[in-house]
Amino acid sequence: METVLEVQQDNVSSSMSLFGFLSNDIGIDLGTANTLVYVKGQGIVLNEPSVVAVEKRTNKVLAIGIAAKEMIGRTPYEITAIRPMKDGVIADFEITEKMLSDFIRRVVKHRFLMKPRIIISVPSGITEVEKRAVRDSAENAGAREVYLLPEPMAAAIGVGLPVDQPSGSMIIDIGGGTSEIAVIALNGIVNNTSIRVAGDELDESIVNYLKKNYSLLIGERTAEEIKWRIGAAYPLEHEESMEIKGRDLVAGVPKTMKISSAQIREALNEPISAIVEAVRLALEQTPPELASDILDRGIIMTGGGALIRGLDKRLRQETNLPVIVADDPLTCVVRGTGKCLENIPMYSKVLTKSTRG
Repeated sequence: METVLEVQQDNVSSSMSLFGFLSNDIGIDLGTANTLVYVKGQGIVLNEPSVVAVEKRTNKVLAIGIAAKEMIGRTPYEITAIRPMKDGVIADFEITEKMLSDFIRRVVKHRFLMKPRIIISVPSGITEVEKRAVRDSAENAGAREVYLLPEPMAAAIGVGLPVDQPSGSMIIDIGGGTSEIAVIALNGIVNNTSIRVAGDELDESIVNYLKKNYSLLIGERTAEEIKWRIGAAYPLEHEESMEIKGRDLVAGVPKTMKISSAQIREALNEPISAIVEAVRLALEQTPPELASDILDRGIIMTGGGALIRGLDKRLRQETNLPVIVADDPLTCVVRGTGKCLENIPMYSKVLTKSTRG
């Protein structure tokens, strides 16, 4: 026969599991280029571009995510496609809030019962004002509680590095707006270098290179496509080429030309050199004991920028350290927020509970 205590415990555990079932806790990698959402118990459920199409006159949102990205560079005058995140932080508060609300609404099923707890990854170098903007956006979009998690820490947890150990791990997270280089040990960031040079700057460099050298104007979507198809940070064994279309700035008419991976490597050299320099700086500031751990373990690369061919080779050549590209680097940060969601007490030391000041 069950005792009263056992019955009470059963009731408590069942109500807690019901609470967990209804709470819909979510982790968000709110990126400059893409936003990824992780739902507790379900995994990654959303991966969409951080783009919103708005009607200029009324400020009415027409499309969010993939549908809005399709419109970039192709909208009539009265519609504009906005990227509300710039350099990893909120540039347009109102539009970010609408975008977040839309993404949360898509993934939260029991909205009428319980507001979700949200863990959002943020660049490690952001200011208190920028943190407040992220928190307010999440709360206005429907969060019950908001926790902030530095991006390099999220990436390290997502990769599976032992962040709570006294041994050092070095992570390079190259996103759309920021490159984060951090040395992590004992649940903390020992030193970090956050530079606002990342995927967007690489695209911009390609646009400027073609404008300056070939008087050809291309859009940002074309630049992004060039970067992924033939972009490289290190000479390729077999150089590649592709045909691109743009506008001839001299004649003012559409023009097609062939471009090689060697030319794009030259175009990308300046921003990639800035990332390499930031890695060098971070290594110089690392305590010797942790530096020896990095020598054994290597540098882990995450984020979309880790997919640029030859970047790991270039870093290996410049630092004489092993450089490893993480599995599925695009999702490391959101997977890190997900692991924290699954066990908030265990990761409480790395999370900042953001409260209204």
